[in-house]
This record gives sequence, C-alpha cells and structure tokens, in this order.
Amino acid sequence: MAALKIIFMGTAELSCASLEKLARDKNFSVLAVVTQPDKPKGRELKLTPSPVKVVAEKLNLPVLQPLKARDEKFISELRELKPDLMVVVAYGQILPQTLLDVPAHGCLNVHTSLLPKYRGAAPIQWAIADGEPETGVTIMRMDAGLDTGPILSTRRTPIFPEDDSQKLHDRLAQLGAELLAETIPDYVAGKISPQPQPATGSTYATKIKKEDGKIDWQQPAQQIWNRLRAFTPWPGAFTFLQAEPKPQLLKIWKAEVVENSGPTGTVLSADKTGIVVGCGEGALCILELQREGGKRLPAEQFLMGFPLPAGGRLV
Repeated sequence: MAALKIIFMGTAELSCASLEKLARDKNFSVLAVVTQPDKPKGRELKLTPSPVKVVAEKLNLPVLQPLKARDEKFISELRELKPDLMVVVAYGQILPQTLLDVPAHGCLNVHTSLLPKYRGAAPIQWAIADGEPETGVTIMRMDAGLDTGPILSTRRTPIFPEDDSQKLHDRLAQLGAELLAETIPDYVAGKISPQPQPATGSTYATKIKKEDGKIDWQQPAQQIWNRLRAFTPWPGAFTFLQAEPKPQLLKIWKAEVVENSGPTGTVLSADKTGIVVGCGEGALCILELQREGGKRLPAEQFLMGFPLPAGGRLV
C-alpha cells in the first residue's frame, strides 16, 4: 500500500513526539509541517522557532508558517498538496471548516485527556490539580467545535504521586504518538467508526494564568499539593513570607502532605526534615523551595541561609 500523504500541524513541545513518529514510519509521507510563526523571545527579543519547526528542519521536511490558519492563500497551498489526511497536535489556533475539509480523510487531533473531560488549553495541568487518579490521550476526528469531534481511540495512564505537569506531559506525548500511528491505518481503511463524544461529563480546562500558582493556605493540604504538582514547572507554586520591609516571594518546588495541624499559613516547624505549614485541613511539609533571585534548594540547605522560625506567616 502506498504511504499515506499527511500534513502535520503543530507548534508546542507536545507535538514533537507525534511528528517524529509519523516522519520515521514508512506507512506515512509527511508532505509539509505547518507551525506558528517564529516569536520574539528573551531580553533581545530574538526570533525563535517553535519546537515543531526545529524538529521538522532536522527531518528535512518543508515548513509552512501562516500568520492565520484561515488565510485563503494558505488553504489553497494545502489543497494543491492533495493530502490524504491532516494531523493536528497542539497547534494553537482554531481551524476553520474550510481547512478541515481539505484532506480526503479529514483532520485528526491528539488531545491529552480522556474526552469529553478536560476540553481546552490545559488538560494536563487541571487533571493533576483536580486530583484525578488517571488521564490519557484521545485521537479524535476534528470538527469546527473546541475538542468536540468524534472519538477514534483512547489510551489511559495513571497519574502517579511523583507526576508533575512536565513528567505527565512527556508521558502523554509519547502515548499520543504511539496511539496516533496505530490508529491512522485502521481509520483510513474504514475499520474504525468514529464515535460521538458522550453528551454528559464534559469539562473545560482553562488556560493557565500566572496567578493560578499562588498558594491559598485555606485549602486542604491535599488540594494544595495537587496544585503544586500541576503548576510545576510553570507558573510554579508560590507564596509570600510576611517580612520587613516587604514580603518575601518563595517558590515551592516539592512538598508532601503530613498529618500535623495548626493555624493556616503558619510555619509549625522548620528543620532538616522540611518546613511544615498549616493548611485548611492537615499540613504541607515543604521539601524544596527557592527565594526570589536565589537558587532552588532542599529545605535543610535553604534554612541554613534563611532561618524560618516557627510562627512565621505565609500568605
């Protein structure tokens, strides 16, 4: 059978595993890679390519970077390529129906949740923040809605206590790539019938904002711990130590739930085993943290240079 002609659309790091998987599989021929335009980054605002563009260039694949995916000239370019299928992974723009209609077999999307739960921009982070025991990846056929298309296949994975959003992201990226490569041939051959998403149980995973990382010590310790893992590495879980002349920003990298109890946001103890802070229910033992402008340190080393007496307040 001739290799399936595929156009790949993706931008974020999440997309890279799927692109590499398809590009290295003899069953597929990647005609072009579509990604967002280079963006200025850093102090010098140097134009920086997306992670997907970097991978595409290493693989010697043609790269297209339209400013907007609904641009008619760009859509005409894709029509001329006569793709069998389009694959979209974390591209970053809503695609118009005219674009979805270009490939003979439509457009497939790799989404990092078990749809219809966690539609939207940040399914990985919110699954951890909400304390879900498991998540997974869904391959769906795209429609004009936001992650509402019919489902072709899913694969599950537990959310482990040691998972933060980066670890879970990397595992789901690989799971999605593998499931995508397995699903496409059966879908194109008509062996898979797309199933409508259930009418109930849908949730929406809103885009993460910096303020989502601010710790609310009124919450139960378990909930704070979940959010800490969800928002590591970005935006990070952070709090402020009441101090003069101004509060000190502290970024929390690692912690564990403990059974101690005490006033919320109050340092109950601080020694080489960690910094224990009272929460709305239970307490959190901070194991690794960082001062603004300082290094990320284990609690024991942090306390050597910055003692935290019991009774100190975090807000």
